[in-house]
Amino acid sequence: MLLKSSLDIQKSIGKGQPKMLGLVPTMGALHDGHLSLISKAKSECDITVVSIFVNPTQFNNPKDLSNYPRNLEQDVEAIKQLGRDILIYAPDVDDIYPNGPQTENFDFGIISKYMEGQYRQGHFQGVGTVLKKLFELVKPHRAYFGEKDYQQLAIVKKLVQITNQPVDIIGCETYREPNGLAKSSRNKLLSNDEKSEASIIFKCLNLAKTHFKENSISEIKKKVKSIFNHKENFKLEYFEIADEEDLIPTQDFIETKKYRAFIAAYCNEVRLIDNMPLN
Repeated sequence: MLLKSSLDIQKSIGKGQPKMLGLVPTMGALHDGHLSLISKAKSECDITVVSIFVNPTQFNNPKDLSNYPRNLEQDVEAIKQLGRDILIYAPDVDDIYPNGPQTENFDFGIISKYMEGQYRQGHFQGVGTVLKKLFELVKPHRAYFGEKDYQQLAIVKKLVQITNQPVDIIGCETYREPNGLAKSSRNKLLSNDEKSEASIIFKCLNLAKTHFKENSISEIKKKVKSIFNHKENFKLEYFEIADEEDLIPTQDFIETKKYRAFIAAYCNEVRLIDNMPLN
């Protein structure tokens, strides 16, 4: 069922009286990764709400917002294939932001400082703003997010903590193309050749995973930069190895800590991100 207003979604949830209500927030342009989140939610919840909303407050680049892929008809058809007990909430901007798009300020602490927080100023405040609204509107028991946006996943967990939202945040494994490229809505903006070449992102993460115990972090970073220097259509924005807990980039490994490699790169105009656990 496709619903466009907050009133309709609340009425439909009320009719269903679910004991376990799941939410999968998306910006549309759904791919297999999204569909796996929806399937997981459906298997664990009586009713699943899938929100489809390209949130203007989380874009720090107007061109990026206007270029973001949108195809509501295809998204609705893909969700219908997953069966019943799924409500699709696809609001207009006015429904989410009746007074115009405005961003709330949240103190996410150190986890928002580096990587995406550094290169996309205001991004996490926009993410926090829209998710707080969705959580208050839908009142889910569980909300499902992919680990491809690992830093965002940490931000969402922090948001729930600081706003006292009674929702469990479920992180789900990254879905990948056969060549390792993380499934992403932005992949729809890539040509087949670009998709093929974009496997270097996954290769760089694997390189870090293979060598992180025998090479220093600075050596790994040099190797990654060298790989990108030989790719004409690609520009590395950042490559960091960070503590999984506080997401602070590190230069030294400590045996007792868990680390992840994080990467952001441009393929021509398309920005791609990914990450991988190292130990």
